[in-house]
Parts: sequence; structure tokens; C-alpha cells
Amino acid sequence: MKEYLPPMDPEKLKALFDIENDFKAGKLSAAEAQQLIKERVGKVSAYHVAYIEQTMTEESEDECIREDVHAVIDMLGDQIDNTMPNLPADHPIMHYLKENEEMKRLLLAVEDLVQYPMIKNQWLELYDKISKYPLHYKRKQNQLYPVLEQKGFTRPTTTMWTFDDMVRDEIREAERLLREGDEDAFIKQQERVLLYTRDLIEKEEFILYPTSMALISEKEFEDMKSGDQEIGFAFFEVEHKSAETKTEATPEGQNNFANDLQALLSKYGYSTPNSEVLDVATGKLTLEQINLIYKHLPIDISYVDENELVCFYSDTDHRVFPRSKNVIGREVMNCHPRKSAHIVREVIDKLKSGEQDKAEFWINKPGLFIYIIYVPVRDKDGKFRGVLEMMQDCTHIRAMEGSQTLLTWNNNGAPAATEQSAETPPSNTERVETEVESEDTTPVTEITPQTRLKDLLRQYPTLKSRLPELDPKFKMLNTPLGKLMIGKVDVQAMSDRSGIPLDKLVEGIKTLIN
Repeated sequence: MKEYLPPMDPEKLKALFDIENDFKAGKLSAAEAQQLIKERVGKVSAYHVAYIEQTMTEESEDECIREDVHAVIDMLGDQIDNTMPNLPADHPIMHYLKENEEMKRLLLAVEDLVQYPMIKNQWLELYDKISKYPLHYKRKQNQLYPVLEQKGFTRPTTTMWTFDDMVRDEIREAERLLREGDEDAFIKQQERVLLYTRDLIEKEEFILYPTSMALISEKEFEDMKSGDQEIGFAFFEVEHKSAETKTEATPEGQNNFANDLQALLSKYGYSTPNSEVLDVATGKLTLEQINLIYKHLPIDISYVDENELVCFYSDTDHRVFPRSKNVIGREVMNCHPRKSAHIVREVIDKLKSGEQDKAEFWINKPGLFIYIIYVPVRDKDGKFRGVLEMMQDCTHIRAMEGSQTLLTWNNNGAPAATEQSAETPPSNTERVETEVESEDTTPVTEITPQTRLKDLLRQYPTLKSRLPELDPKFKMLNTPLGKLMIGKVDVQAMSDRSGIPLDKLVEGIKTLIN
């Protein structure tokens, strides 16, 4: 970690460490600690505090929860300098800060509402917004923490992640109590939501983000942007500029030249890297074909090598859980919250030793069934070479009944199951009637804010694959959770969740349909 930071005086760091310990032990008042820091240390940066935490203090599972950031601020007084540089609006840190500002506003609304008799609809509206905030943590854990790990600053992963999940769970508990109508418990739960969320926000803004600015290069922040985009943002949409940048960097004429050159080389027996045929175990494929196969697999795949480093994940449109390229090269133990680390450890150890040949998990909820399996990877000599994770949304598979022996198509373009014999295939009319017998089949003649998404997709089956043209966030409709949402949202909700103005969204949908 030290090599990535500006020069630091070891004696001053030791002095700061001793003063902090005496202050926490009650041997020094805040004023006495401030005076000693001024005399023996001088100005302190946020990364000095982070470096001491990383290298000079013993790690504890709940240290991030226990750490009183207010006390540290009081101790440092005017000797702390954690000012942030002026950053462009599209900088990843600016997105974190913008989310925090909105969350602070929502927490003020919580404080205001608890003073009055409970009106459930007001709280439902407020928590519909608050419930989006945990995306902020998901991005931190999958984007920011991995880069900090590479710099030797591992405490955010090992300690702050636990606090991230704790705040997320407090918000979920409040939502549960609200849905179940336990008013007294719900109002009491707001104390925990307010306390822990504000505490974590302060830790982020006082230590995490200033230290990140000191450790992480501008290029690394730039590289984060695509992964941030894939995971998403809590309260707003961010325009994705990578395709535009790519177009500017590679003019059309250069693309044509590259294509012509590749065709010419291929004509005379020379191959470019993407077109070179690779002799894989059971066939011959180009690198492009291999990547296309992975992208179109109906399952998600991740591979961790024998050194417990994440080496690969398949980038499918239907991915069950978010991934980003910052996970590549990361220790797999750091890809999970501490509370589940012992399970990860046990799975790897037992698969590696041969005690077990697979580990299975599944998520079973109404309208959703996710199957996850881990298997060991071994070479021809039986040597352990890593672990393969395979994950699949099996909701549709579990719903199948009877037999499918004939090719018939339902009205969304997929083969439809039938128990009919081969001699009596159903007519198209019979098939459609079977599928929609319990549905309202009134055609959509006008798109209004109350028009249901599932009605649009039933009438225009290709619309789902084209909605991402309006906003990349609509890709999530192809995920298992997205499929659950389809039956619940209308056009107004689509506008609210995507950030697209209602009139613009309606016009966009009409254009896609036409």
C-alpha cells in the first residue's frame, strides 16, 4: 500500500498511532490529542489514517461497525485534510457521492415522517426509493474494493463489506415489517436504519473515498466505468460513452481498411488473432467463436484457478448475478462477504482434496428457481486446477410438464411443450388458446402510464429484446429477477426506474413497435 501513496514519515505515523490509542483508551481528551498531533505530527491526510488501520492495527471482524468515526474526527480536529479534488461529473467517486447525497435527503424524510401518525402509502413510496440504495454497496464491493486490494488496502473488503451488508439488511428488514403491517416494529426499526446508514456514509466520505483518490490512478478509474455501468446506480442513470469514444477512436475508414486487410490476409493463408483456428480438445474453433459460444450459453460460468484467483466468467445477457471485469485476478475469498467466507473455504478445500466431487446450492422463491453447482477442475493426471461454478435460472425448466416430442411454437417465438401424440399435433389456434386461457387478452390500442409491460410483451414479443436500445438498464428484463418484474410493472414504473421521461419512453416504445 505504501508504494502507491505519497511519501510518509514513519516516526510521525507511529506518533499518530500512539496518540490515537491513548485517545481511544481515555488517556487523552480530544483537545489534548489535537494539540499533540499538531506538535508531533502536523497535517494528517485520510490515507494516513487508512494506512495505520491497514498496517498497524489488529484486524477484527466487527471493527468497521465498532469504529466511532465521530471520535476520530474530534481527535484530529483541524489537523485533518480530507479534501477531495475537483472531479468531473462522470467520475466513479462522484457517482458514489451523488448517491450518498440523495440517501441523506431520504433519511431526513424518514426523520420527518416518524413524527406523525403512520400513513402506509407515504412510507411505501419512500422505501421504494430507499430500497435502491444497496446498489451503491454492490458497486463498491465489485468495483472499488478489488482495485484497493491490488494496492494492498484490504480492510474495505474484509471489514467494511460486513457493514455494507448489515446496512443493506437493516433496510430490507424495514421493508419486510412495512409489508407485513407491523407498525410499531417498523417505526422502531427506523432508528437502526438512520444510525447505521449515516455512520457508514460518514466512514465512506471521511476515509474511503479520499484514500481511494490517493491510491487509484485516473486510468484505473476510467476502466471502472464500464463495470459500474453494468451493475447500475442507485437513484439515477449514467450515460454510457464507451461506444461513442470507440467510434471516435476508430473512424469508419479505418474499420473498412482493417476488414479489407483481414480478408486479404485470409485469402493468402494468413490469419489474424481473432480468425486463427485453435485446436481445442474436441474440435477447431477461432477465438471469436469461443467467445460467442460462452456468451450464448444458457448457463453462467465462472472459473477460479488452483491459486484461488478468479480467471474467467461468461458474459451472458441473462446473467443471474452482476459481475464486472475488476473481479478478474481477485482472490475468490475476497469476492464474498466475511459471513459466508467459511462456506467458500469449505467448498474449495473439500473439492480440492477430493472429499467431495460437487457442491450444490439453490434459491427457491415464488416464481424463481436458481440452481448453482461447483465442481473441481482436474487435469489428465488428476491434479487439481481450480473450481468451476455453473449457475442457471431453472424456473422455466421446473415448470415443464408432460413431453415435448414435436416442434410447435408459442406466440413469443419459443418452442411450446405439448402432451399431444405425434399423430395429433395441436393447431396453432389451439396452442394460443391454451396459453392465454387465464389471461386478459384485450389488445393494447394505446400506450398509457398504466399500460402493463406484460401486456405489451404478449402483443409484441420482440419488444423485450429491443428495449435496451432505449436504455441499457432494460437488459435486466432478461435476468431471472427481471422476469419477475415483468408481471408487476407498468409504463409509469418503467419510466421511474429507468429515469427516462414518461413521454420520451412512450414515444420510444411506439417507435420500436412500429
